[in-house]
Amino acid sequence: MRFLNSTLVLLAVCLLTALTQIGGILFLITHLIFRKSRRKQLIGFSIIYLIATFLIVPFIAPHFGRERIKTNKRVKVHMFLTTLSNRNYVVPEINTVLDDVSLTLGRSYQDIEIHCLDANFPFWDGFPLVPHLSHNDGKKLDISLIYKDKNNQIVNQKPSRSGYGIFESPKSGEYDQIEVCKDKGYWQYDFPKYLTLGSMYSDLKMSENATKELLLALLTERSISKIFIEPHLRTRMSLKHPKLRYHGCRAVRHDDHIHIQVF
Repeated sequence: MRFLNSTLVLLAVCLLTALTQIGGILFLITHLIFRKSRRKQLIGFSIIYLIATFLIVPFIAPHFGRERIKTNKRVKVHMFLTTLSNRNYVVPEINTVLDDVSLTLGRSYQDIEIHCLDANFPFWDGFPLVPHLSHNDGKKLDISLIYKDKNNQIVNQKPSRSGYGIFESPKSGEYDQIEVCKDKGYWQYDFPKYLTLGSMYSDLKMSENATKELLLALLTERSISKIFIEPHLRTRMSLKHPKLRYHGCRAVRHDDHIHIQVF
């Protein structure tokens, strides 16, 4: 029984570390303090974790060159869980990009919001942000596509709760990079379909005009080094630029979000 309990604690520490960076060590501390009471462990962990996430980590992260995504009426973190799990940290240059681009986009779409998805953890370069391959240095951020409803009105809602996993797949006649990668054995390429956390507005479709304008605004930012988006969307929107790159089959498909990174 003791071995089983120790194994479960170890698994919890590993899982919380992988998902939140700080959760594992905080869980271990509360486990050791309240060793005899699981109820106190749970309550203690919840309180300490919330205090750390919202009151302590934001003041320590700048010493590691990172800060929280700065939200306002034009820039939002799409899902509260992203903030709760400390996946909303970036280098200051990305906040500058978000502010500039949101102002540019707002000239054409007055009430539009830029919805940020996964960014980075607050501490230590090289610490992986599961399941991403490269979100480990504060310089990367995923941004949602912009969508329209059945009346062709631009909306701020997204098809899935997480912002991931509901794809703008290739149309007939468009190059299908997804099938190419899957045929080569890269089974994980459309894995985000399992990460939607549920569908809220599944009838929404990508607005090609608004998403293109978002991408054009991003491309003018000097601090941006690369932008990843699926090849068929790049072709559909008639976009050509050296910063627009293909991410490769070892990653996951990018027709549910845009990936940006700075120098």
